[in-house]
Amino acid sequence: MTTHDTRPGSSGGADTPGPLHSGPDEDYTPEQLASMSREDLDRLGARYDGVEILHVDPAPEPGSRLERRAVRQVGLAFTLAGVFAFLFLVVYAGSGWFLPDWNWAQAGTTWSALFTPLLGLFMGLSLTMVGVGLVLYTKKLLPHETAVQDKHDGSHFDRVTTGATLVGGYHNSGLPRRKLITRSLGFMGAGVGIMLLAPLGGLIKNPNTGNPLGRTSWAEGVRLVRDDGSPIRPGDQEPGSLEKVFPAVPGGNLQSDAGTMLIRLRPEQVEMDRPREGQADFAYGDYVAYSLICTHAGCPVALYEQETSRLLCPCHQSQFDVTQGAKPVFGPATRSLPQLPITVDDEGFFVARSDYIEAVGPTYWNRERI
Repeated sequence: MTTHDTRPGSSGGADTPGPLHSGPDEDYTPEQLASMSREDLDRLGARYDGVEILHVDPAPEPGSRLERRAVRQVGLAFTLAGVFAFLFLVVYAGSGWFLPDWNWAQAGTTWSALFTPLLGLFMGLSLTMVGVGLVLYTKKLLPHETAVQDKHDGSHFDRVTTGATLVGGYHNSGLPRRKLITRSLGFMGAGVGIMLLAPLGGLIKNPNTGNPLGRTSWAEGVRLVRDDGSPIRPGDQEPGSLEKVFPAVPGGNLQSDAGTMLIRLRPEQVEMDRPREGQADFAYGDYVAYSLICTHAGCPVALYEQETSRLLCPCHQSQFDVTQGAKPVFGPATRSLPQLPITVDDEGFFVARSDYIEAVGPTYWNRERI
């Protein structure tokens, strides 16, 4: 039989043609195949698979200076890949844990600005060094062989010879005797593997732990202050006016869920005011306070038309009636703006009586569970 036999699975003379380029199980029994060396099986499989080797550049001599230098370069690349992967984990898991100053929730701080770029930098460097190591290993430590090969099927012969080819490739790669590379590969694999799996932890974390989505910085006794931090007294606003206020806590004016509209109703609006059930005492005199965040998509609701008593969200045109408990009267929003219960403290400044009693912002699938 030759490599160009169109019926390699036959023993010759069969009436029914066999599959093209199949392994000749009839020519070699399992016992014969088992008695052959890996190299013999490798060559046999290549021959029956129609492999034509055009050119071969041998790998560096084992133990040669050229090989040792290449091994060091490859090992260094894989080690650096592992180091960058673990640095990624330090930034990812360390922030707010053993590096408490890395609190990215405080917008504007140096570490807050660096957190995401550092994650991207270390992951990018790690994956880059993985690629560099693989390229160096392929270019400098593997024999370069140019060959042309046809296909094969799933006969026992093919399975055995293919297995021998794969094992032969492993041995030819030199990995079994290049301990530095295998150790660095293990280190790199651990680091890169954990690095790629670590972000999955964010997918299984319960977002309602500690009720973070249902609370803001508003609490009993927290003053209502302007963006410049100045407190507000009743009478500071003209009837029919609106003022943006924030909780008097550090960074309160930067918290996206705490922004509130303090509205002083006109006398005719007070007569028309119909608070939501159970919220009749949330107002203070002719003042009412509603969340600044639209319940549709989270845009700021900052346009107030006092003639119609309507708040307008400029993003999708949702409108809310402040004399009807800020319920939606037009547009895609389906939920009223949360109302903040307010009063005044001993010094006569506006303060909150509690946090919002419902989640602020857009509606989402499990909001009612908060």
